[in-house]
Amino acid sequence: MGEEIRVVEEYELIAIRIPPGDRWRLVSAEPNSEPIEGIVETMSEYMRENNFKGDYRLSPLDKGGRVYAIKETKEIIEEKPKEIKKYDLYGEY
Repeated sequence: MGEEIRVVEEYELIAIRIPPGDRWRLVSAEPNSEPIEGIVETMSEYMRENNFKGDYRLSPLDKGGRVYAIKETKEIIEEKPKEIKKYDLYGEY
């Protein structure tokens, strides 16, 4: 009997687009701080601040533009042993 591993993804909102153009503000930044120019620069800034090494999800149509960090966790799913059939004939009940 083996174990199965399931990967669970959680999306953490990290940046919001500030129109017009390709300007972004990290969620962790002060509300009145200057926007960061460019999506790559925004993700790089988040990576440096949080030591994050992973994947991102860009949702350009979600409320004007959102960027999410994808955080993965792994769960081990143990198989239950198969139940062995018992017989009255052999006195197993």
